[in-house]
Amino acid sequence: METLVCNGPGELALVERSPIERGAGEVLVKPRRVGICGTDYHIYEGKHPYLAYPRVMGHELAVEVVDPGTSDFVAGEVLVVNPYLSCGTCIACRRGKPNCCTKIAVLGVHRDGGMTGLLSLPPQNLLHAEGLSMDACAAVEFLAIGAHAVARTGIATGERVLVIGAGPIGLGVALFATLSGGVVTVMDRDEGRLAAARDLFAIAGTIVASEGAEAAVAALTGGDGFDVVLDATGNPASIEKGFDFVAHGGRYTLVSVVKSDIKFADGDFHRKEMTVIGSRNALSPDFARVIAAMRNGQVPVERLITHRTNMAAAVQDLPRWAQDKSGLIKAVIELD
Repeated sequence: METLVCNGPGELALVERSPIERGAGEVLVKPRRVGICGTDYHIYEGKHPYLAYPRVMGHELAVEVVDPGTSDFVAGEVLVVNPYLSCGTCIACRRGKPNCCTKIAVLGVHRDGGMTGLLSLPPQNLLHAEGLSMDACAAVEFLAIGAHAVARTGIATGERVLVIGAGPIGLGVALFATLSGGVVTVMDRDEGRLAAARDLFAIAGTIVASEGAEAAVAALTGGDGFDVVLDATGNPASIEKGFDFVAHGGRYTLVSVVKSDIKFADGDFHRKEMTVIGSRNALSPDFARVIAAMRNGQVPVERLITHRTNMAAAVQDLPRWAQDKSGLIKAVIELD
């Protein structure tokens, strides 16, 4: 079976591997769509903090059932994948937080993912997806990260929300913050991405991340700052700057993960009595929230997916898109 392997930073190759068999108690599935995530670009570039090479990437997946085993799935059914494989017994799992399991294995990060011909997965990591296209199934996971961040933050109707970063994760945050009743402003340094955010969702406005950003925030909020700020940039400098945009008594949610330390002024943090929240991956209710929104026509999937490729062409396309994201929101690999 064709498999796209990242052998090390900047080393991507299409190879043939022997087909696998279904694992005991698992479901054998064939990936049909693989969304290319910022994580995948970081793996290719050698920037991911939790990774060992070589690695088969791919965790945003639409899969087709080949052998359902003893599960309630049926052969030929297209499913959504929850790529977070948890132990079920650690302190996080016991507290209902398998998304931050102490032994978590994320497909395409800690173990080989979906850029291949077959996968054997636990049935609890597969979700029915009646009424969803293959493209929509592959988009559920990255949108669930945004839905989880919004749920973690607890956005109330009418709260002023600033989402920093208008990549796919940030757009998912903006979408579900809007659906939760927030008055959402999006900030990014790329004016093309801001135009896409305005076109895609009913947001209140946008701010260019530049020297004038602080003045723009003050003007939009009457000098108060935003009730809620969520950073989805993966940029340490942006994360540190985001503290300045939070109102007194406000909340700051960090959606992206970076390798470096994050520093902030403790005096300002205490003066504002700010709450800082970490958000990692997503939970089953977040996946369900996204699937329901898709079924209700609240997610413009066909406009979020802007680029397509196949396994052979991805050897050149993925490195190119890692460097040039002009007009790119989400790219998918189509598998036969």
